[in-house]
Amino acid sequence: MGESSLELRVTPADRRIARYAAAAIALTVAEAAIPSPLPGVKPGLANIVVLIVLARHGWREAAWVSLLRVLAGSLLVGQFLAPGFFLSLTGALTSLVALALAARLPARWFGPVSQSILAAFAHVGGQVLLARAWLVPHDGVFYLVPVFALFALVFGIVNGLAAARLMSAAPAPSAAMRPG
Repeated sequence: MGESSLELRVTPADRRIARYAAAAIALTVAEAAIPSPLPGVKPGLANIVVLIVLARHGWREAAWVSLLRVLAGSLLVGQFLAPGFFLSLTGALTSLVALALAARLPARWFGPVSQSILAAFAHVGGQVLLARAWLVPHDGVFYLVPVFALFALVFGIVNGLAAARLMSAAPAPSAAMRPG
């Protein structure tokens, strides 16, 4: 009997996505240890990585990093398939839609900070709508929107500034110099 093996070809983009996803996952796990002033309020530090990937490598790679972060992060913190996982996944998906739209806006006026703010608002909006439809079947959940929106604005600005600062401090490697 002959042995059959399947060999997957790993591309430089696969390695790059894995490195960025690992950084985002590490930030997600570290953030899980930070006490929250209100359930569901987190700084979203992994979004800094997603913003950098979006700027340097495009939406598709940013989406991979974001979704891998949600999946692996939930597994590592013990939330996989728990309500928190679905809230995180919904927030990630809605913020990715916002980033897809924001990436088409003129870069002259819409950079990492405005993209981060838009993504943060989309994230909160998606989570609140899922919570209302599934976890809290009462319109009272909408009373929390101003509080969540304030945190989204603050963390969106901070994360966008951090992403912009990191990108200016370490310019993207040229195609010839990128590690493979």
